[in-house]
Amino acid sequence: MAKQLILCDCLGSQAIDAKALERGTGFSCSRVHTALCTREVAKAAEALSAGDAIIACGQEAERFAEIADEIGVETPLCIDIRDRAGWSDGVDASPKMAALLAEGMLAKPPVKAVDVTSDGVCLVIGPGAVALPAADKLASHLAVTVLLTDATEAEPSRIYEVIRGKLKRVQGTLGQFSLSFDGLQTLEPGGRGGFRFSPARDGAVTNCDVILDLSGGTPLFPAPEKRDGYLRADPGSPTSVADAIFAAAHHVGVFEKPLYLRLESHLCAHSRASRTGCTRCLDVCPTRAISPDGDHISVDPMVCAGCGACASLCPSGAILYDAPPVETVLVRLRTLVEAFVRAGGSDPRLLVHDDDHGRDMISLSARFGRGLPTDVIPLSVSALAGFGHAEMLAALAMGFASVAILTAPKSDLETIDREANLARAMGAEGRLEILDVVDPEAFSDALYAMERKSASPEPILPMGGRRQVARLSAKSLMGPDFGTVTLPEGAPYGAVLVDTEACTLCLSCVSLCPSGALLDNPDRPELRFQEDACLQCGICANACPEKAISLQPQFDPTDAALKQRVLNEEEPFCCIECGAAFGVKSTIEKIMEKLAGKHPMFLQEGAGRLIQMCDDCRIKSQAHGKGNPFAIGDRPAPRTTDDYLSKRRDN
Repeated sequence: MAKQLILCDCLGSQAIDAKALERGTGFSCSRVHTALCTREVAKAAEALSAGDAIIACGQEAERFAEIADEIGVETPLCIDIRDRAGWSDGVDASPKMAALLAEGMLAKPPVKAVDVTSDGVCLVIGPGAVALPAADKLASHLAVTVLLTDATEAEPSRIYEVIRGKLKRVQGTLGQFSLSFDGLQTLEPGGRGGFRFSPARDGAVTNCDVILDLSGGTPLFPAPEKRDGYLRADPGSPTSVADAIFAAAHHVGVFEKPLYLRLESHLCAHSRASRTGCTRCLDVCPTRAISPDGDHISVDPMVCAGCGACASLCPSGAILYDAPPVETVLVRLRTLVEAFVRAGGSDPRLLVHDDDHGRDMISLSARFGRGLPTDVIPLSVSALAGFGHAEMLAALAMGFASVAILTAPKSDLETIDREANLARAMGAEGRLEILDVVDPEAFSDALYAMERKSASPEPILPMGGRRQVARLSAKSLMGPDFGTVTLPEGAPYGAVLVDTEACTLCLSCVSLCPSGALLDNPDRPELRFQEDACLQCGICANACPEKAISLQPQFDPTDAALKQRVLNEEEPFCCIECGAAFGVKSTIEKIMEKLAGKHPMFLQEGAGRLIQMCDDCRIKSQAHGKGNPFAIGDRPAPRTTDDYLSKRRDN
């Protein structure tokens, strides 16, 4: 059955052209209702009973779900076109509505997740005046232990445990915290008078599911707000403490933990042969979920908070954001721009925002202000820092005239700015804006004040991994007349510069290069380089014994970056016996100068010639020459019985 769009103008507050939406989406549309969630609720039920209905309203999604449940049909898909399009500047918003409806009907990929179980074992940390009352409130919901941080004299309750000591180490996340204590003292409830504490002991280890930190000191974890199961409150704020207690009481049961990242370890350029290279993900991870693991890195999926910054910065594609995958974002971008143009729109602008702050800003701006301009199409993403330079460039190359990114108060501004600067250098200059505003009216005014740009006259469809998408998009935006451009420091694209005077062509850089950007020539001493493959990881520079290698961040959009070029070459040295090429001429000459006639192994006449021979000829020369280290003299004749008897007679 064909899908049908059920339309409502929300008490006449927005103009909806049903015919234009039919042309833009390819679906049939109902008549435009006015109060579908109240006075015309019977019409809504009738439409849902017919099946395959899509409600063009996001605000009352729960209401329509209730109606569907009452009549026993599947919950309908509800797509907001009012806040994001209808409540706007009065210009025809039909192309934008069509784009949002088309994007909203895309199938959502399932989010990978694992179950995390919390049995409600809770550690409350803080001074007795705050921690003990909190424990009293939580004791009926959780299995509570209080770690006192002061010498309180308050009489604790026996419905929970009380301890003292120094928390030496804490690791883990919700349902999996492991703790280590020094100087641990447990409460001894026996005897007359007040309770006493046991003698202190070091090295105590335990586990818990939830930690409520009311100490007011340094957080136990980096980015504490991103650590599941770790709740922290200011002990001097009763409201904050009460909110934390309420939240802790609900941290018991089975929870779904999304698996945000997919790791392709073999692509990782962190290290080779104990030479450290790329550390971008390690440097940016706010929760320290990423750690070195030999030549590669490992990710703790239970600690990862899904900010997406590591995936944006990873030069090789070893870390991939998977909730949703980057391919899904590209499909959404293409759907938005194609539906907008098909419905009669031109030069659309993209607004990227997060699921929480950005959605609220759009809603408030639409309800109480001018709303979004009709050519600004919003795109909600779960990880704002994960929308990196590749996605920014792809959006422009697909047909968006410009891209604006609305940051949230807790956004990773450093990563977003870094990726935006990289995108600008690769062809997005003048078409990319970062909106760091928290006032809905100022947000709306900034969008209306932006200079309008024309979209790319020949939009493309970028394909491949993020690195390939970025290259194809940048090449399209920069055009055929652009040459090599300089990129910001730390960019994942660039060249390798070699000091030919210092380089000895030992080729240690070739053997360690994780991406194959540096290559040798099996026929002669050459160091070759393919710029497109270079990750700028720095392993080659760190491994070079002569310190002859340096990195140059740059981007070459031409096909020259796909070809190999020679960075250094020398004449081969030919064996003085057989004539086979086996080394670098200048290197052999330097060794001769330093060793022949000077080193104890080469003092004998003609010994220096061994340096000028290939492996095979060197072994042959040693085997047949004087002073053969393998010689053991003539083989003695076998002894017989007569030999023994003659020796006996002689004696």
